[in-house]
Amino acid sequence: MRPSAPLLRVRDLSLTHADAAHPSPRDVTFDIDAGEVVLLLGPSGSGKSTLTLALNGLIPHALPATLVGTVEAGGIDTASAQTATLSTHVAMVFQDPDAQIVTGSVYDEVAFGPENLRLPLDVVESRVEEALRRVGLWERRDENPDHLSGGGRQRLAIAGALAMGSPLIVLDEPTANLDPQGIDDVYAALSEVVATGDRAILLVEHNLDAAMAFVTRAIVLDGDGRVAFDGPAAEVIRDHADELVRMGVWLPAVTLAALRLRERGFSLALLPLSPQELAAALDREDVSPSTPRRAADEISPPSGEATARVEPIIRARGLTVRRRRTEILHGIDLDLEPGSLTAIVGANGAGKTTLIQALAGVVPPPRGQVRVDGIDPGTASPRDLAARIGFVFQNPEHQFIAPTVFDELAHGLRLRHVPDDEISTRVGEMLARFGLEHKAGVHPFLLSGGEKRRLSVGTALITRPRVLALDEPTFGQDRARAAELLDLLQSLRAEGTTIVIVTHDLQLVAEHTSHVVVLADGRVRAAGPTATLLQDERLFADAGLRLPPLQRVLASAGLGATA
Repeated sequence: MRPSAPLLRVRDLSLTHADAAHPSPRDVTFDIDAGEVVLLLGPSGSGKSTLTLALNGLIPHALPATLVGTVEAGGIDTASAQTATLSTHVAMVFQDPDAQIVTGSVYDEVAFGPENLRLPLDVVESRVEEALRRVGLWERRDENPDHLSGGGRQRLAIAGALAMGSPLIVLDEPTANLDPQGIDDVYAALSEVVATGDRAILLVEHNLDAAMAFVTRAIVLDGDGRVAFDGPAAEVIRDHADELVRMGVWLPAVTLAALRLRERGFSLALLPLSPQELAAALDREDVSPSTPRRAADEISPPSGEATARVEPIIRARGLTVRRRRTEILHGIDLDLEPGSLTAIVGANGAGKTTLIQALAGVVPPPRGQVRVDGIDPGTASPRDLAARIGFVFQNPEHQFIAPTVFDELAHGLRLRHVPDDEISTRVGEMLARFGLEHKAGVHPFLLSGGEKRRLSVGTALITRPRVLALDEPTFGQDRARAAELLDLLQSLRAEGTTIVIVTHDLQLVAEHTSHVVVLADGRVRAAGPTATLLQDERLFADAGLRLPPLQRVLASAGLGATA
Protein backbone atom coordinates (compact mmCIF):
# COMPACT_ATOMS: atom_id res chain seq x y z
CA MET A 1 0.00 0.00 0.00
CA ARG A 2 1.13 3.53 -0.70
CA PRO A 3 2.07 5.68 2.29
CA SER A 4 -0.50 8.34 3.15
CA ALA A 5 2.07 11.15 2.99
CA PRO A 6 3.59 12.12 -0.37
CA LEU A 7 7.28 11.50 -0.99
CA LEU A 8 7.59 15.13 -2.02
CA ARG A 9 5.48 18.11 -1.08
CA VAL A 10 6.05 21.51 -2.76
CA ARG A 11 4.03 24.54 -1.70
CA ASP A 12 4.05 28.05 -3.21
CA LEU A 13 7.70 27.67 -4.20
CA SER A 14 9.54 30.55 -5.86
CA LEU A 15 13.29 30.54 -6.49
CA THR A 16 15.35 33.57 -7.47
CA HIS A 17 19.00 33.21 -8.45
CA ALA A 18 21.52 35.81 -7.32
CA ASP A 19 21.43 38.81 -9.68
CA ALA A 20 18.18 37.59 -11.27
CA ALA A 21 15.37 40.13 -11.47
CA HIS A 22 12.49 37.64 -11.24
CA PRO A 23 11.91 34.22 -9.69
CA SER A 24 11.87 31.13 -11.88
CA PRO A 25 10.09 28.89 -11.04
CA ARG A 26 7.34 30.95 -9.46
CA ASP A 27 4.52 30.02 -7.03
CA VAL A 28 4.80 26.29 -7.79
CA THR A 29 2.69 23.78 -5.85
CA PHE A 30 2.51 20.00 -6.35
CA ASP A 31 2.96 16.63 -4.61
CA ILE A 32 4.65 13.46 -5.81
CA ASP A 33 3.44 10.11 -4.48
CA ALA A 34 5.15 6.75 -4.46
CA GLY A 35 4.76 4.88 -7.75
CA GLU A 36 4.57 8.02 -9.90
CA VAL A 37 6.86 8.90 -12.80
CA VAL A 38 6.45 12.64 -13.25
CA LEU A 39 7.61 14.42 -16.39
CA LEU A 40 8.56 18.06 -15.82
CA LEU A 41 8.22 20.13 -19.00
CA GLY A 42 8.67 23.79 -19.82
CA PRO A 43 10.49 26.19 -22.12
CA SER A 44 14.15 26.99 -21.54
CA GLY A 45 14.49 29.42 -18.63
CA SER A 46 11.21 28.38 -16.99
CA GLY A 47 13.14 27.02 -14.00
CA LYS A 48 13.00 23.25 -14.47
CA SER A 49 16.61 22.56 -13.47
CA THR A 50 16.47 25.20 -10.74
CA LEU A 51 13.40 23.51 -9.28
CA THR A 52 15.15 20.14 -9.18
CA LEU A 53 18.04 21.66 -7.21
CA ALA A 54 15.68 22.74 -4.45
CA LEU A 55 14.30 19.24 -3.96
CA ASN A 56 17.42 17.90 -2.25
CA GLY A 57 18.52 21.11 -0.53
CA LEU A 58 21.26 22.23 -2.92
CA ILE A 59 19.14 25.37 -3.05
CA PRO A 60 19.45 27.17 -0.67
CA HIS A 61 22.36 25.41 1.09
CA ALA A 62 24.95 25.20 -1.70
CA LEU A 63 23.77 27.54 -4.47
CA PRO A 64 23.08 31.28 -4.16
CA ALA A 65 19.33 31.63 -4.59
CA THR A 66 16.43 32.99 -2.58
CA LEU A 67 13.77 30.43 -1.67
CA VAL A 68 10.20 31.40 -0.87
CA GLY A 69 7.66 28.72 0.02
CA THR A 70 8.36 25.19 1.23
CA VAL A 71 9.74 21.90 -0.05
CA GLU A 72 9.35 18.77 2.06
CA ALA A 73 11.02 15.47 1.13
CA GLY A 74 9.86 12.57 3.24
CA GLY A 75 8.30 15.08 5.61
CA ILE A 76 11.61 16.95 6.07
CA ASP A 77 11.90 20.65 5.21
CA THR A 78 14.71 20.86 2.64
CA ALA A 79 15.53 24.47 3.58
CA SER A 80 16.42 23.55 7.15
CA ALA A 81 17.72 19.96 6.90
CA GLN A 82 21.27 19.09 5.95
CA THR A 83 21.90 18.01 2.36
CA ALA A 84 23.43 14.75 3.63
CA THR A 85 20.20 13.92 5.43
CA LEU A 86 18.12 14.79 2.39
CA SER A 87 20.21 12.49 0.19
CA THR A 88 18.51 9.51 1.81
CA HIS A 89 15.17 10.86 0.58
CA VAL A 90 16.07 12.41 -2.80
CA ALA A 91 18.75 11.14 -5.21
CA MET A 92 19.83 13.50 -7.97
CA VAL A 93 21.25 13.03 -11.48
CA PHE A 94 22.42 16.33 -12.90
CA GLN A 95 22.14 17.59 -16.46
CA ASP A 96 25.95 17.47 -16.67
CA PRO A 97 27.22 14.15 -15.21
CA ASP A 98 30.74 15.56 -14.83
CA ALA A 99 29.35 17.86 -12.14
CA GLN A 100 28.86 14.94 -9.76
CA ILE A 101 31.61 12.43 -10.55
CA VAL A 102 34.26 12.66 -7.82
CA THR A 103 36.23 9.40 -7.58
CA GLY A 104 38.86 7.58 -9.61
CA SER A 105 37.00 4.38 -10.54
CA VAL A 106 33.57 3.43 -11.77
CA TYR A 107 33.04 1.11 -8.79
CA ASP A 108 34.12 3.70 -6.22
CA GLU A 109 31.89 6.32 -7.80
CA VAL A 110 28.76 4.24 -7.23
CA ALA A 111 29.95 3.13 -3.77
CA PHE A 112 30.66 6.71 -2.67
CA GLY A 113 27.09 7.58 -1.63
CA PRO A 114 26.20 4.35 0.21
CA GLU A 115 29.58 4.39 1.98
CA ASN A 116 28.89 7.90 3.24
CA LEU A 117 25.62 6.61 4.67
CA ARG A 118 27.80 4.19 6.70
CA LEU A 119 25.94 1.19 5.39
CA PRO A 120 27.36 -2.31 6.07
CA LEU A 121 29.97 -3.40 3.55
CA ASP A 122 27.88 -6.26 2.17
CA VAL A 123 24.97 -3.87 1.56
CA VAL A 124 27.26 -1.39 -0.23
CA GLU A 125 28.73 -4.11 -2.42
CA SER A 126 25.30 -5.49 -3.29
CA ARG A 127 23.92 -2.06 -4.20
CA VAL A 128 26.94 -1.17 -6.33
CA GLU A 129 26.84 -4.38 -8.33
CA GLU A 130 23.08 -4.20 -8.87
CA ALA A 131 23.22 -0.55 -10.01
CA LEU A 132 26.17 -1.06 -12.36
CA ARG A 133 24.62 -4.13 -13.92
CA ARG A 134 21.38 -2.21 -14.50
CA VAL A 135 23.17 0.46 -16.54
CA GLY A 136 25.56 -1.93 -18.30
CA LEU A 137 28.79 -0.81 -16.61
CA TRP A 138 29.60 -3.74 -14.34
CA GLU A 139 32.31 -5.05 -16.69
CA ARG A 140 33.98 -1.62 -16.62
CA ARG A 141 33.86 -1.21 -12.84
CA ASP A 142 37.64 -0.86 -12.44
CA GLU A 143 38.06 1.88 -15.07
CA ASN A 144 38.55 5.57 -14.43
CA PRO A 145 35.30 7.47 -15.16
CA ASP A 146 37.34 9.84 -17.35
CA HIS A 147 37.81 6.95 -19.80
CA LEU A 148 34.06 6.61 -20.35
CA SER A 149 32.25 8.41 -23.16
CA GLY A 150 29.80 11.18 -22.33
CA GLY A 151 26.98 8.64 -22.48
CA GLY A 152 28.94 6.26 -20.27
CA ARG A 153 29.41 8.94 -17.64
CA GLN A 154 25.69 9.69 -17.82
CA ARG A 155 24.89 6.04 -17.09
CA LEU A 156 27.44 6.08 -14.26
CA ALA A 157 25.70 9.05 -12.65
CA ILE A 158 22.38 7.21 -12.89
CA ALA A 159 23.92 4.14 -11.28
CA GLY A 160 25.12 6.31 -8.40
CA ALA A 161 21.58 7.58 -7.86
CA LEU A 162 20.11 4.07 -8.00
CA ALA A 163 22.59 2.82 -5.42
CA MET A 164 21.46 5.41 -2.87
CA GLY A 165 18.12 3.66 -2.49
CA SER A 166 16.33 6.99 -2.06
CA PRO A 167 12.52 6.91 -2.39
CA LEU A 168 12.59 9.78 -4.94
CA ILE A 169 15.01 9.94 -7.88
CA VAL A 170 15.29 13.24 -9.76
CA LEU A 171 16.84 13.08 -13.22
CA ASP A 172 17.65 16.12 -15.36
CA GLU A 173 17.76 15.00 -19.02
CA PRO A 174 19.19 11.54 -18.27
CA THR A 175 19.12 10.29 -21.88
CA ALA A 176 20.47 13.35 -23.67
CA ASN A 177 23.90 11.79 -24.28
CA LEU A 178 22.79 8.19 -24.77
CA ASP A 179 22.52 6.05 -27.88
CA PRO A 180 19.26 4.09 -28.50
CA GLN A 181 20.39 1.00 -26.59
CA GLY A 182 21.57 3.14 -23.69
CA ILE A 183 18.18 4.88 -23.56
CA ASP A 184 16.41 1.52 -23.49
CA ASP A 185 18.72 0.28 -20.73
CA VAL A 186 18.18 3.37 -18.57
CA TYR A 187 14.40 3.34 -18.85
CA ALA A 188 14.30 -0.41 -18.22
CA ALA A 189 16.34 0.09 -15.05
CA LEU A 190 14.17 2.99 -13.90
CA SER A 191 10.99 1.04 -14.65
CA GLU A 192 12.20 -1.72 -12.34
CA VAL A 193 12.90 0.87 -9.64
CA VAL A 194 9.33 2.19 -9.59
CA ALA A 195 7.66 -1.19 -10.19
CA THR A 196 7.76 -1.97 -6.49
CA GLY A 197 5.40 0.95 -5.83
CA ASP A 198 7.40 2.50 -2.98
CA ARG A 199 9.59 4.86 -5.02
CA ALA A 200 8.97 7.67 -7.50
CA ILE A 201 10.80 9.53 -10.25
CA LEU A 202 10.80 13.16 -11.35
CA LEU A 203 12.12 13.45 -14.88
CA VAL A 204 13.21 16.50 -16.86
CA GLU A 205 13.43 15.19 -20.42
CA HIS A 206 13.35 16.42 -24.02
CA ASN A 207 13.39 13.04 -25.73
CA LEU A 208 9.69 12.38 -25.23
CA ASP A 209 9.56 9.67 -27.89
CA ALA A 210 11.32 7.34 -25.48
CA ALA A 211 9.77 8.75 -22.31
CA MET A 212 6.06 8.57 -23.12
CA ALA A 213 5.79 4.84 -22.47
CA PHE A 214 7.44 5.37 -19.08
CA VAL A 215 5.91 8.50 -17.53
CA THR A 216 2.55 8.60 -15.77
CA ARG A 217 2.08 12.32 -15.19
CA ALA A 218 3.22 15.64 -16.64
CA ILE A 219 3.74 19.00 -14.95
CA VAL A 220 4.27 21.89 -17.38
CA LEU A 221 5.84 25.20 -16.38
CA ASP A 222 5.10 28.23 -18.54
CA GLY A 223 7.57 30.91 -19.61
CA ASP A 224 7.18 32.70 -16.27
CA GLY A 225 7.91 29.52 -14.31
CA ARG A 226 4.34 28.93 -13.12
CA VAL A 227 2.51 25.61 -13.35
CA ALA A 228 0.44 25.75 -16.52
CA PHE A 229 -0.78 22.13 -16.61
CA ASP A 230 -0.62 19.15 -14.28
CA GLY A 231 -2.23 15.79 -15.00
CA PRO A 232 -1.86 12.42 -16.69
CA ALA A 233 0.93 12.77 -19.26
CA ALA A 234 -1.05 11.59 -22.28
CA GLU A 235 -3.99 13.86 -21.46
CA VAL A 236 -1.80 16.91 -20.89
CA ILE A 237 -0.04 16.51 -24.25
CA ARG A 238 -3.13 15.60 -26.28
CA ASP A 239 -5.44 18.21 -24.73
CA HIS A 240 -2.94 21.08 -24.83
CA ALA A 241 -0.68 20.23 -27.78
CA ASP A 242 -1.25 23.52 -29.61
CA GLU A 243 -0.58 25.55 -26.47
CA LEU A 244 2.56 23.54 -25.71
CA VAL A 245 3.84 24.18 -29.23
CA ARG A 246 3.29 27.92 -28.80
CA MET A 247 5.12 27.76 -25.46
CA GLY A 248 8.08 26.06 -27.14
CA VAL A 249 7.77 22.85 -25.14
CA TRP A 250 9.07 19.59 -26.57
CA LEU A 251 6.47 17.09 -27.79
CA PRO A 252 6.93 13.57 -29.17
CA ALA A 253 8.12 13.73 -32.78
CA VAL A 254 5.07 11.79 -33.94
CA THR A 255 2.77 14.29 -32.24
CA LEU A 256 4.47 17.23 -33.97
CA ALA A 257 4.25 15.38 -37.29
CA ALA A 258 0.55 14.69 -36.69
CA LEU A 259 -0.10 18.38 -35.99
CA ARG A 260 1.49 19.27 -39.32
CA LEU A 261 -0.51 16.58 -41.09
CA ARG A 262 -3.69 18.00 -39.55
CA GLU A 263 -2.85 21.35 -41.10
CA ARG A 264 -2.79 19.61 -44.49
CA GLY A 265 -6.20 18.04 -44.20
CA PHE A 266 -5.72 14.79 -42.27
CA SER A 267 -8.28 14.42 -39.48
CA LEU A 268 -6.22 12.46 -36.87
CA ALA A 269 -8.88 13.08 -34.25
CA LEU A 270 -6.80 11.54 -31.42
CA LEU A 271 -3.28 12.89 -31.49
CA PRO A 272 -0.78 10.01 -31.58
CA LEU A 273 1.94 9.81 -28.94
CA SER A 274 3.87 6.88 -30.42
CA PRO A 275 4.85 5.66 -33.90
CA GLN A 276 2.44 2.75 -33.50
CA GLU A 277 -0.46 5.12 -32.82
CA LEU A 278 0.47 7.25 -35.81
CA ALA A 279 0.67 4.19 -38.07
CA ALA A 280 -2.79 3.07 -36.93
CA ALA A 281 -4.19 6.58 -37.47
CA LEU A 282 -2.75 6.76 -40.99
CA ASP A 283 -4.24 3.33 -41.75
CA ARG A 284 -7.64 4.68 -40.76
CA GLU A 285 -7.03 7.66 -43.07
CA ASP A 286 -6.53 5.17 -45.92
CA VAL A 287 -3.28 6.84 -46.90
CA SER A 288 -1.56 5.31 -49.91
CA PRO A 289 1.56 6.15 -51.94
CA SER A 290 -0.70 7.92 -54.44
CA THR A 291 -1.89 10.37 -51.78
CA PRO A 292 -0.90 13.93 -52.70
CA ARG A 293 2.49 14.54 -51.14
CA ARG A 294 2.01 18.13 -50.04
CA ALA A 295 1.47 16.89 -46.48
CA ALA A 296 4.93 15.38 -46.50
CA ASP A 297 6.54 18.44 -48.02
CA GLU A 298 6.27 20.18 -44.67
CA ILE A 299 8.11 17.39 -42.92
CA SER A 300 10.78 16.39 -45.39
CA PRO A 301 14.51 17.05 -44.92
CA PRO A 302 16.89 18.87 -47.22
CA SER A 303 17.24 16.85 -50.38
CA GLY A 304 20.99 16.36 -50.06
CA GLU A 305 21.16 16.20 -53.85
CA ALA A 306 24.50 15.53 -55.45
CA THR A 307 26.48 18.55 -56.58
CA ALA A 308 29.61 19.02 -58.63
CA ARG A 309 32.70 17.79 -56.86
CA VAL A 310 34.46 20.60 -55.00
CA GLU A 311 37.63 20.81 -52.97
CA PRO A 312 36.86 19.77 -49.37
CA ILE A 313 37.17 22.42 -46.69
CA ILE A 314 37.95 19.72 -44.11
CA ARG A 315 40.14 16.76 -45.01
CA ALA A 316 41.47 13.95 -42.79
CA ARG A 317 43.91 11.31 -43.97
CA GLY A 318 44.93 8.43 -41.73
CA LEU A 319 43.69 10.33 -38.66
CA THR A 320 44.68 8.34 -35.59
CA VAL A 321 44.08 9.70 -32.09
CA ARG A 322 45.16 8.12 -28.82
CA ARG A 323 44.22 8.95 -25.27
CA ARG A 324 46.84 7.71 -22.90
CA ARG A 325 47.52 4.19 -24.16
CA THR A 326 44.17 3.69 -25.86
CA GLU A 327 43.69 4.33 -29.57
CA ILE A 328 40.29 6.02 -30.03
CA LEU A 329 40.31 6.80 -33.77
CA HIS A 330 41.89 4.38 -36.23
CA GLY A 331 43.20 5.76 -39.53
CA ILE A 332 40.20 7.86 -40.53
CA ASP A 333 39.93 9.25 -44.07
CA LEU A 334 37.23 11.89 -44.46
CA ASP A 335 36.33 14.82 -46.73
CA LEU A 336 33.72 17.45 -45.84
CA GLU A 337 32.47 19.83 -48.50
CA PRO A 338 32.26 23.60 -47.97
CA GLY A 339 28.76 24.77 -47.12
CA SER A 340 27.62 21.35 -45.92
CA LEU A 341 25.85 20.59 -42.65
CA THR A 342 27.30 17.26 -41.57
CA ALA A 343 26.24 15.14 -38.61
CA ILE A 344 28.68 12.73 -36.97
CA VAL A 345 26.64 9.89 -35.46
CA GLY A 346 27.40 6.64 -33.67
CA ALA A 347 26.78 4.66 -30.51
CA ASN A 348 28.25 5.77 -27.17
CA GLY A 349 32.01 5.27 -27.24
CA ALA A 350 32.26 5.30 -31.05
CA GLY A 351 34.64 8.27 -30.97
CA LYS A 352 32.29 11.07 -32.10
CA THR A 353 33.49 13.74 -29.69
CA THR A 354 37.13 12.78 -30.23
CA LEU A 355 36.68 13.10 -34.00
CA ILE A 356 35.01 16.50 -33.96
CA GLN A 357 37.57 17.82 -31.46
CA ALA A 358 40.43 16.56 -33.62
CA LEU A 359 38.96 18.10 -36.78
CA ALA A 360 38.51 21.42 -34.98
CA GLY A 361 41.93 21.34 -33.30
CA VAL A 362 40.49 21.39 -29.78
CA VAL A 363 42.52 18.23 -29.26
CA PRO A 364 45.42 18.82 -31.70
CA PRO A 365 45.59 15.96 -34.20
CA PRO A 366 48.94 14.49 -35.24
CA ARG A 367 50.81 16.76 -37.62
CA GLY A 368 49.78 16.41 -41.25
CA GLN A 369 46.66 14.28 -40.73
CA VAL A 370 44.01 17.05 -40.88
CA ARG A 371 43.58 20.23 -42.89
CA VAL A 372 40.82 22.75 -42.26
CA ASP A 373 40.40 25.76 -44.55
CA GLY A 374 44.04 25.58 -45.59
CA ILE A 375 45.65 25.14 -42.16
CA ASP A 376 46.82 22.17 -40.10
CA PRO A 377 45.03 22.17 -36.72
CA GLY A 378 47.92 20.13 -35.33
CA THR A 379 50.39 22.98 -35.80
CA ALA A 380 48.30 26.16 -36.21
CA SER A 381 48.41 28.93 -33.62
CA PRO A 382 45.31 29.38 -31.42
CA ARG A 383 44.64 32.73 -33.14
CA ASP A 384 44.72 31.25 -36.65
CA LEU A 385 42.62 28.28 -35.55
CA ALA A 386 39.98 30.43 -33.83
CA ALA A 387 39.74 32.67 -36.90
CA ARG A 388 38.65 29.70 -39.01
CA ILE A 389 36.83 27.36 -36.64
CA GLY A 390 34.25 28.06 -33.94
CA PHE A 391 33.75 25.22 -31.47
CA VAL A 392 30.89 24.51 -29.08
CA PHE A 393 31.56 21.93 -26.36
CA GLN A 394 29.14 19.25 -25.25
CA ASN A 395 29.09 20.84 -21.78
CA PRO A 396 28.89 24.64 -22.15
CA GLU A 397 30.61 25.35 -18.82
CA HIS A 398 33.83 23.90 -20.20
CA GLN A 399 34.36 26.99 -22.36
CA PHE A 400 33.20 29.88 -20.14
CA ILE A 401 35.96 32.15 -18.85
CA ALA A 402 34.42 35.62 -18.34
CA PRO A 403 32.46 37.06 -15.38
CA THR A 404 29.40 38.16 -17.39
CA VAL A 405 27.47 37.00 -20.43
CA PHE A 406 28.41 40.22 -22.26
CA ASP A 407 32.12 39.73 -21.55
CA GLU A 408 31.94 36.08 -22.60
CA LEU A 409 30.63 37.10 -26.01
CA ALA A 410 33.06 40.00 -26.28
CA HIS A 411 36.17 38.00 -25.34
CA GLY A 412 37.02 36.65 -28.80
CA LEU A 413 36.46 40.04 -30.41
CA ARG A 414 38.70 41.77 -27.88
CA LEU A 415 41.49 39.29 -28.62
CA ARG A 416 41.24 40.41 -32.26
CA HIS A 417 41.37 44.10 -31.22
CA VAL A 418 37.92 44.84 -32.66
CA PRO A 419 36.88 48.44 -31.87
CA ASP A 420 34.70 48.85 -28.78
CA ASP A 421 31.71 50.27 -30.65
CA GLU A 422 31.71 47.32 -33.07
CA ILE A 423 32.02 44.93 -30.12
CA SER A 424 28.96 46.50 -28.48
CA THR A 425 26.99 46.23 -31.71
CA ARG A 426 27.92 42.63 -32.45
CA VAL A 427 27.43 41.47 -28.86
CA GLY A 428 24.06 43.21 -28.74
CA GLU A 429 22.99 41.48 -31.94
CA MET A 430 24.06 38.09 -30.55
CA LEU A 431 22.27 38.67 -27.24
CA ALA A 432 19.07 39.48 -29.14
CA ARG A 433 19.48 36.54 -31.53
CA PHE A 434 19.64 34.07 -28.62
CA GLY A 435 17.17 35.72 -26.26
CA LEU A 436 19.81 36.69 -23.69
CA GLU A 437 19.40 40.48 -23.63
CA HIS A 438 18.17 40.42 -20.03
CA LYS A 439 21.13 38.25 -18.97
CA ALA A 440 23.96 40.45 -20.27
CA GLY A 441 25.26 41.23 -16.78
CA VAL A 442 24.74 37.76 -15.30
CA HIS A 443 27.58 35.32 -14.64
CA PRO A 444 27.46 32.51 -17.25
CA PHE A 445 27.38 29.82 -14.56
CA LEU A 446 24.10 31.24 -13.22
CA LEU A 447 22.23 30.73 -16.50
CA SER A 448 19.82 27.88 -17.05
CA GLY A 449 21.06 24.86 -18.98
CA GLY A 450 19.38 26.03 -22.16
CA GLU A 451 20.71 29.57 -21.77
CA LYS A 452 24.25 28.25 -21.26
CA ARG A 453 23.97 26.28 -24.48
CA ARG A 454 22.78 29.34 -26.42
CA LEU A 455 25.61 31.43 -24.97
CA SER A 456 28.20 28.80 -25.95
CA VAL A 457 26.90 28.81 -29.53
CA GLY A 458 26.95 32.61 -29.57
CA THR A 459 30.60 32.75 -28.46
CA ALA A 460 31.53 30.42 -31.33
CA LEU A 461 29.55 32.40 -33.91
CA ILE A 462 30.49 35.93 -32.98
CA THR A 463 33.90 35.84 -34.70
CA ARG A 464 32.21 34.70 -37.93
CA PRO A 465 34.35 31.63 -38.62
CA ARG A 466 34.11 29.69 -41.91
CA VAL A 467 33.69 26.39 -40.05
CA LEU A 468 31.45 25.84 -37.04
CA ALA A 469 31.70 22.63 -35.01
CA LEU A 470 29.11 21.80 -32.36
CA ASP A 471 28.98 18.84 -29.96
CA GLU A 472 25.31 18.04 -29.15
CA PRO A 473 24.07 21.56 -30.04
CA THR A 474 20.43 21.05 -29.02
CA PHE A 475 21.20 19.52 -25.61
CA GLY A 476 19.32 21.45 -22.92
CA GLN A 477 17.23 23.48 -25.38
CA ASP A 478 13.47 23.71 -25.40
CA ARG A 479 11.74 22.92 -28.68
CA ALA A 480 11.38 26.53 -29.76
CA ARG A 481 15.01 27.42 -29.02
CA ALA A 482 16.25 24.23 -30.67
CA ALA A 483 14.24 25.10 -33.78
CA GLU A 484 15.65 28.63 -33.74
CA LEU A 485 19.18 27.28 -33.44
CA LEU A 486 18.69 24.83 -36.30
CA ASP A 487 17.17 27.59 -38.43
CA LEU A 488 20.22 29.71 -37.61
CA LEU A 489 22.54 26.90 -38.67
CA GLN A 490 20.66 26.60 -41.96
CA SER A 491 20.97 30.33 -42.57
CA LEU A 492 24.69 30.20 -41.78
CA ARG A 493 25.05 27.31 -44.18
CA ALA A 494 23.25 29.32 -46.87
CA GLU A 495 25.81 32.08 -46.31
CA GLY A 496 28.63 29.58 -46.88
CA THR A 497 29.52 28.43 -43.39
CA THR A 498 30.47 24.76 -43.11
CA ILE A 499 28.84 23.15 -40.09
CA VAL A 500 29.76 19.91 -38.35
CA ILE A 501 27.72 18.56 -35.45
CA VAL A 502 27.79 15.56 -33.17
CA THR A 503 24.33 14.38 -32.21
CA HIS A 504 22.42 11.37 -30.92
CA ASP A 505 19.18 12.72 -32.41
CA LEU A 506 18.67 10.92 -35.72
CA GLN A 507 15.36 12.73 -36.23
CA LEU A 508 17.33 15.98 -36.22
CA VAL A 509 19.76 14.39 -38.70
CA ALA A 510 16.91 13.37 -41.00
CA GLU A 511 15.28 16.80 -40.95
CA HIS A 512 18.20 19.21 -41.01
CA THR A 513 21.51 17.82 -42.25
CA SER A 514 22.93 17.50 -45.75
CA HIS A 515 25.52 14.81 -44.96
CA VAL A 516 26.15 12.10 -42.36
CA VAL A 517 29.28 10.40 -41.06
CA VAL A 518 28.53 7.08 -39.34
CA LEU A 519 31.18 6.06 -36.79
CA ALA A 520 31.61 2.70 -35.09
CA ASP A 521 34.54 1.64 -32.91
CA GLY A 522 36.62 4.62 -33.96
CA ARG A 523 36.24 4.00 -37.70
CA VAL A 524 34.11 5.59 -40.40
CA ARG A 525 31.55 3.01 -41.52
CA ALA A 526 29.96 5.34 -44.07
CA ALA A 527 29.91 8.99 -45.11
CA GLY A 528 27.69 10.66 -47.67
CA PRO A 529 24.46 12.58 -48.36
CA THR A 530 21.87 12.17 -45.61
CA ALA A 531 19.05 11.19 -47.96
CA THR A 532 21.16 8.39 -49.42
CA LEU A 533 22.48 6.92 -46.18
CA LEU A 534 19.10 6.99 -44.44
CA GLN A 535 17.83 4.48 -46.98
CA ASP A 536 20.21 1.86 -45.54
CA GLU A 537 18.68 0.78 -42.23
CA ARG A 538 21.22 -2.05 -41.85
CA LEU A 539 24.10 0.43 -41.96
CA PHE A 540 22.79 2.21 -38.88
CA ALA A 541 21.86 -1.01 -37.10
CA ASP A 542 25.39 -2.36 -37.57
CA ALA A 543 26.69 0.84 -35.96
CA GLY A 544 24.44 0.36 -32.91
CA LEU A 545 21.86 2.93 -34.05
CA ARG A 546 18.22 2.88 -35.08
CA LEU A 547 16.52 5.01 -37.67
CA PRO A 548 13.76 7.18 -36.18
CA PRO A 549 10.51 5.16 -35.91
CA LEU A 550 8.60 8.16 -37.26
CA GLN A 551 10.63 8.04 -40.44
CA ARG A 552 9.71 4.39 -41.01
CA VAL A 553 6.01 5.02 -40.33
CA LEU A 554 5.72 7.90 -42.79
CA ALA A 555 7.73 6.08 -45.43
CA SER A 556 5.47 3.03 -45.20
CA ALA A 557 2.44 5.32 -45.52
CA GLY A 558 3.83 6.88 -48.70
CA LEU A 559 4.30 10.27 -47.04
CA GLY A 560 8.01 10.63 -47.62
CA ALA A 561 11.08 9.05 -46.14
CA THR A 562 11.39 11.29 -43.10
CA ALA A 563 9.49 13.55 -40.82
